[in-house]
Amino acid sequence: MPNWTSRFSLEGRKALVTGASKGIGAEIARVFADAGADIVAVGRNEGELADTAAAVRVHGRECLTLVADLAEPEAPARVAAEALAAWGTIDILVNNAGIARIAPAMDLTVEDWDLTMAVNVRAPFLLARALAPGMIAQRWGKIVNISSQTGVIALPEHAAYAASKGALNALTKSLTAEWAQHNVQVNAICPTVVMTPMGKQVWSAEEKSGPMLAGIPLGRFGEPVEIADCALYLASPAAELVNGALIMIEGGYTAL
Repeated sequence: MPNWTSRFSLEGRKALVTGASKGIGAEIARVFADAGADIVAVGRNEGELADTAAAVRVHGRECLTLVADLAEPEAPARVAAEALAAWGTIDILVNNAGIARIAPAMDLTVEDWDLTMAVNVRAPFLLARALAPGMIAQRWGKIVNISSQTGVIALPEHAAYAASKGALNALTKSLTAEWAQHNVQVNAICPTVVMTPMGKQVWSAEEKSGPMLAGIPLGRFGEPVEIADCALYLASPAAELVNGALIMIEGGYTAL
């Protein structure tokens, strides 16, 4: 294996990916498996998780599927316990699961606010807290939080979502301050709109996409594999000096 390939390899690693039943999470699971990792795929839809598992196994890797709704307070701890019981250790955590309740701030309900915070902030924290001890003990671990450009800049009708992603970004830095000394890297990826099936449904109409695209110098939205490739870099040995970073993948939107 060439030296550069080994630096980006996940051979022998165990990765837990939330929101892995479709979209970005499913793509991350496939890319990580292609790089040599076994996958714990977590999601709410058992049938879609089975599709992800099949895609992982194409690459000759193992895939454990766990059905869970991470909005439930006890779900993250249960998921972590089941993953550790099955495999003994989890080397890489990708907090990808997330929800968006898009509405003007004046119309946003308390229920939508609380649900957004539960899935987008509380669950990543609880999973990281449950899995970090094993990473610290072996002095090697990677936590990749899938955030959003909206955690850095403002967009209308994104109050709850933006607040949750801003909190996730702050959590990323706080965990770095505590765990980097143990060779556990915690970083966040902040994408623009990504053309998952849901993204296409919401953003395909020109009247919706036009104003957003006008602010992106590159002139297009992202594709799931572009986020997965960045996650692979952050999860690999090549990124060990990258700690507490918020990596913008948004075609230059925040550069203006």
